[in-house]
Amino acid sequence: MDLRSELLKSIWYGFTALDLEKSGKVSKSQLKVLSHNLCTVLCIPHDPIALEEHFRDDDDGPVSSQGYMPYLNKFILDKVGEGSFNKEDVDELCWTLTAKKNYQPDRGSNNVLPERDAFRLWCLFNFLSEDKYPLVMVADEVEYLLKKICMVMSIEFNCLELEDFLTQDRVQNNGVSVWVFLEMMNSGKITKGIDKSVISMAIEEVYREIVGDVLKEGYLWKKGHLRRNWKERWFTLRPSNLSYYTGEDRRDCQGNIMLDGNCCVEVLPDRDGKRCMFCLKTLSKTYEMSASDTKQRQEWTTAIQTAIRLNVDGKKSLHKDLKLKRREQREQREKRRQSKEEELQRLRALQEEREQKLGELELLKEAQKQAQALLEQDELRRRQQHEQLQQALQVQLREAEEARVSMQAEMALKEEEAERQRKRILELEEMQRRLEEALQQEIKARLDEEAFRYAQAGLLAEEEEKMKALMTLQEEQEDYIVKTEREKRELKQEMETKSRALEEAQRQLEEVRANRHRVDQDVVAAQRKLRQASTNVKHWNVQMNRLMRPIGPGGACLSPRSEIAEKTCRMTHEGQQQHAHTDIANQRKTQQSTHQDRPEEEVQHVPKSYSFKTDGSKVWILELV
Repeated sequence: MDLRSELLKSIWYGFTALDLEKSGKVSKSQLKVLSHNLCTVLCIPHDPIALEEHFRDDDDGPVSSQGYMPYLNKFILDKVGEGSFNKEDVDELCWTLTAKKNYQPDRGSNNVLPERDAFRLWCLFNFLSEDKYPLVMVADEVEYLLKKICMVMSIEFNCLELEDFLTQDRVQNNGVSVWVFLEMMNSGKITKGIDKSVISMAIEEVYREIVGDVLKEGYLWKKGHLRRNWKERWFTLRPSNLSYYTGEDRRDCQGNIMLDGNCCVEVLPDRDGKRCMFCLKTLSKTYEMSASDTKQRQEWTTAIQTAIRLNVDGKKSLHKDLKLKRREQREQREKRRQSKEEELQRLRALQEEREQKLGELELLKEAQKQAQALLEQDELRRRQQHEQLQQALQVQLREAEEARVSMQAEMALKEEEAERQRKRILELEEMQRRLEEALQQEIKARLDEEAFRYAQAGLLAEEEEKMKALMTLQEEQEDYIVKTEREKRELKQEMETKSRALEEAQRQLEEVRANRHRVDQDVVAAQRKLRQASTNVKHWNVQMNRLMRPIGPGGACLSPRSEIAEKTCRMTHEGQQQHAHTDIANQRKTQQSTHQDRPEEEVQHVPKSYSFKTDGSKVWILELV
């Protein structure tokens, strides 16, 4: 969709708004005002005489849209240069004209959108509408736009409300008009229970993304080229450039990075106290930036790569490309639907043809039965005629024999009468020969008829074989359907078995974790008791040392033998402590290897301590528990 098509959509609304009588024509004075305003917002010089000169020969009064289009193309749109005007100003002019006539919401309702939000939705509708007049938006595009708005508001889109709305009588079969769409948005069915400020922010963000070609925008830290210090900037990414401003209001533009095929994005390691860094390299400079987190860095690098790809492919807008792709997908779905309908019609035709052939076959069978009955009747009639003829011949033969006998008896007397009888006999023989020839012809005709009947029976047998083959194909198709259903059920059972096995494995894992927790508690209890036992041993050793150390008169020292006993006692005590530690370690290894369920099991091990007592030349070893 080029710039001219976008402008014509907005101008079409302005033209139809001036057609108050809905006759398809607008007066010249109104067209002059519209043309002057269009030239003003499009930043082109306005020729006030051009309109009069263009319609000089038109004396019918008002001008139709077809009559205004040549003037619009020649004197206005042909002079428009891309980038020399603000498209939003043109949209606001046309919205102001058409909203006064067509947009009349219920101001008393709490769900009515503000005028600015309605204008944004009108612009989004024009962008996503079909390139056919009157402008409508298909149901798929309506659903796409509503999903985008709901996704920005972080709510789930309710498809049932949209389906109920699309089934109303006011909704056309080929799409939804902008006024019906705005009425649906003002009804509050889609945005029920959501604050108006949230809805306005969502509509503004979707408008900037789709109409404004903003791929992404947000705050990033940027490293300067001269001072090399970091400053936070508001970045706005479009397919052709990456601009950055001092704040979200985008009033003070600090720079503009042009994107082309020579640009690339790279992820940088963290340094200078900044994390989540990346850089944008151009032919002349390298721009270093830092995002707030890894997710934002990934989104920015992906969006910049998308912008570079669109620039390389020569595409100026991502959503225009996506709209064309969605339109192609709809056309492909429509083609597939038509092909399916044609296939169904072909199958119905084949079914009707098959039924027709079956009917013809039944008619042929019925005709064959009738022909067989007629043949049997003819055969019976011919047999009766033949029997009657034979009977007549036999009668004639008997009469001839009687006549011959009488003629012989009377030969002498009636020789002339005998001659006449001989002639009569010859005639009868000739008649018999002819009758035999007729009989042979009749037999030959019957044989030919039998051959024709056999050929007809062969054709019927061949038709039956074809019917059997057709029934076999039908049975194979039904068997394949049954086999597919059985495989589907087996696959479902296998999935359920695997799911149960996974649940069982999870349950076993939880049991192992619980056992491990109990073993850890047992180890902690054993360590606590070991520390208590060690404290008790030290206490008894101190007590025994006090008791077993003799004191000589005048504070004399112990004898060498007493010193040996004391050393032996100390060594024995250290050996006992090592032995106790070894027992505790072995017990811990045993508990970890077995993993048995022994809740609150107590480790009962009391280390032994020994004391020594000297009596002259003997050393007594006392065992204390």
